Amino acid sequence: MYKVDIQADLREAAAVEARRNREKQRQSRIFNARYRTMGVDIEGLKRQVEERKLRENIEKRREEAFGKVQCDKVAQMLEEEEHQRKKQLCQDLVEFREREQQPSTRREWDIHDPEAVRKGQPARVSDDDPRCGPSSMQCFAGEDLNFVARQKLQKEHNKLVLEEQRNEWNKKLADQQYLDLRAWELAQLEEECRRAKAMALADFNRAQAAEVAEQQRVSQQREQDDNYAEIHNHLTGNLLLEDPSVAKSLLGPHRVITDRWKGMSPEQLQAVWQMQKEQCRENQRLRQLERQRDAEWDRQGELAARAAMQMEEQEQNFREQLKKSLDDYNRELADAQKSNLKYLEKEVYTNAPTAHYYLQFNTSSR
Repeated sequence: MYKVDIQADLREAAAVEARRNREKQRQSRIFNARYRTMGVDIEGLKRQVEERKLRENIEKRREEAFGKVQCDKVAQMLEEEEHQRKKQLCQDLVEFREREQQPSTRREWDIHDPEAVRKGQPARVSDDDPRCGPSSMQCFAGEDLNFVARQKLQKEHNKLVLEEQRNEWNKKLADQQYLDLRAWELAQLEEECRRAKAMALADFNRAQAAEVAEQQRVSQQREQDDNYAEIHNHLTGNLLLEDPSVAKSLLGPHRVITDRWKGMSPEQLQAVWQMQKEQCRENQRLRQLERQRDAEWDRQGELAARAAMQMEEQEQNFREQLKKSLDDYNRELADAQKSNLKYLEKEVYTNAPTAHYYLQFNTSSR
């Protein structure tokens, strides 16, 4: 009996000691703010890194696409459209001011009109004033005899103001639709420019191929004619006579037999000189075409760079406007949060806890 009691006490003490150790370990984990609060989601971080790289690649490709724009027609039309739009806006503004913003059309003009007293009609013109009936007296202070007419004029004026506002809104809507339509037309025009450029390049290649084929055909025809002429000269010529034709060589029209050749004829000399002149003119024409082609490429590159700079400036303006709108939205959120905190401090959290309230925390892990 005694031994059994001792074993039971030992087991109970060991169990108590084990629970105390587990409690201490649990408290060390729970009360360690760094171990408890810090958690790292490795998969989430990897996905964020991949998404950021993807966004950077997309942005880089878009910037490269903007840098490769080489359609000079679109750039010129954009510049001309912007110039005409600014000019039309300035002209519309001047015309609107001259037509609609006259001093006499203001709502308070009847109060600030310097000629109001002189233009006004006196209360009584004469004794037989038709405005005063037989049984009427003079107009007393406080009476509103023109109430109906004045109310009618006010209604008409309000109607006119509302009509002007509606017209202005319709004009803004029409301008916006016009701008959207122009943007779509410019996109269509850009696509047509690409197609026209591709068709022009294909036509140029076909023309060059046809020219090369024609040159080859002419060269073959010339060679064939020369061969026929040489055969005819051999058949009809006399080698013993001093005929210049007997000195022609079978190796080609530009080759001669030296022991039979009597010198070049004036016609041959003239033909050689004429051929040299034609070759000089052809070389000059080719060099001129090369210079024109180089100048055209330089102009195309300059216009493309100008269009890219304009698009980059528009994108920068859009980013600045977006940043400004985000700053305004964050400022409004901050003001709302301050108002909410002020309301919580003044209205909700009126019963502040004492130091004794905080001493009861972190005393156990349960």
